[in-house]
Amino acid sequence: MYKHILVPVDGSSTSPQAVRQAVAIAGAFGSAVTAIYVIDPYPFTGVGTEFAYGQAQYLSAAKAEAQEALTATREQVEAAGLKVDTRMVEAHATWRGIVETADAIKADLVVMGSHGRHGLEKLVLGSVAQRVLQHATQPVLVVRG
Repeated sequence: MYKHILVPVDGSSTSPQAVRQAVAIAGAFGSAVTAIYVIDPYPFTGVGTEFAYGQAQYLSAAKAEAQEALTATREQVEAAGLKVDTRMVEAHATWRGIVETADAIKADLVVMGSHGRHGLEKLVLGSVAQRVLQHATQPVLVVRG
């Protein structure tokens, strides 16, 4: 039924839960698994000494965080006896990186975690899962924390 599953991870507590679901589905259907971590190359523009965090330093830290999350994901998937392709993806919006990657790799299922934000936090930070649900052309399984 599902030949290729995309699992976006972000190092949060819901990522391993989403990976567990993807592993269970991939094991049942013999699906290929691709895990991605989306990095926004230009997340903010700041002024003043409080925002004197340079672009190179930001990207270095973001890539290190991405690599750590992808390594943990690789270990989790391989411990279940499955293979996984891992990738860092750059996009100006996390949801857009997920949707574009799903289309590019011809995924037929996206399995992702949700932080379950509510109220002002959701309004200010947005919901990546909600945007993926709105824009993805493939089924999306959202795993809540």
